[in-house]
Amino acid sequence: MGSQAQDPPDQGPAGAQQEEPAGGAGPAAGVPAGPFTPGPPGPAAAPDPRPATRPPSRPPAQGRRPFAAAGGLPALPIVSKPLISPRLSQDPRLGIWIARALICLALFLGFAIWLDWRIGLSAAVVYAVADTIYRSKTMTTIPASVRVTSAQRRTRRRLSVLRAAGYLSLHACQIPGTGSIIDHIVVGPAGVFSMDSERLDHRLTVRAKGGMLYHGPLSQEGRLDHAREEARHAATRIGAELGHPVRVRPVMVTYGPDVPWIIMRIKGVDVLDGGRIGTYFRRQSKETAGHQLSAGQIAVIFAAAARALPPIR
Repeated sequence: MGSQAQDPPDQGPAGAQQEEPAGGAGPAAGVPAGPFTPGPPGPAAAPDPRPATRPPSRPPAQGRRPFAAAGGLPALPIVSKPLISPRLSQDPRLGIWIARALICLALFLGFAIWLDWRIGLSAAVVYAVADTIYRSKTMTTIPASVRVTSAQRRTRRRLSVLRAAGYLSLHACQIPGTGSIIDHIVVGPAGVFSMDSERLDHRLTVRAKGGMLYHGPLSQEGRLDHAREEARHAATRIGAELGHPVRVRPVMVTYGPDVPWIIMRIKGVDVLDGGRIGTYFRRQSKETAGHQLSAGQIAVIFAAAARALPPIR
């Protein structure tokens, strides 16, 4: 009964503040602790020993065009183009045009610096007109239809190989008084030949039916008639130059589709694939064995053909 209850430990005077832990990380003075009051910081996280790596970039999807970094514009491939069009570069008048342009430019700059630009422009125009008129009267105009084609170039290369066998050739021979051009004139031991080189669409077949040549559904009668007409003109001109008749055999050489025969004579014209030119002339030499032209006769006929049918290039 005499025992007294033990007093609780002294908590300090009422309203006294507790000591703030070192570093000032505790709650602000006078602000009661609540659910939104930040507590003391926890232990610092240990650094990740693995090296920091960037995630691999995903390659662009196939078929999509890559984009440049700046502006989001597509990165287009750099394609170089020739300064002069390939078709224009094959024109034999290109050199004349370039020389005329350079002379006109020199005249313009010279008179413009010396006197006045109007006088220089007038002098350049006068020269260009005068040069055009002069060359039109002294040069042969070569129409676009008679420029060397890829088929003619391939035939030229194959005929040049036959020179060792005694076959001489002229190319792009103009028939005087007409607008026709004979692609190739060949003179050799087997005689004289006029050859027409043609490039056909390889997607269509070549066939002979009923004594006529067809390329796909199209009849080639016009081309065969043209080859015979060129041979007739060549025989007339060369014979007149020699003083006695000459037989000229027409030949049509094709490139593109496969020809299902080696050599076939259709409407008086020998038709063959361009890859068989050597075979054709070897056969002609065998067929004419015993009555071939001599080297002297070949030289005479070749010179007469060059005079009667002058090559334009």
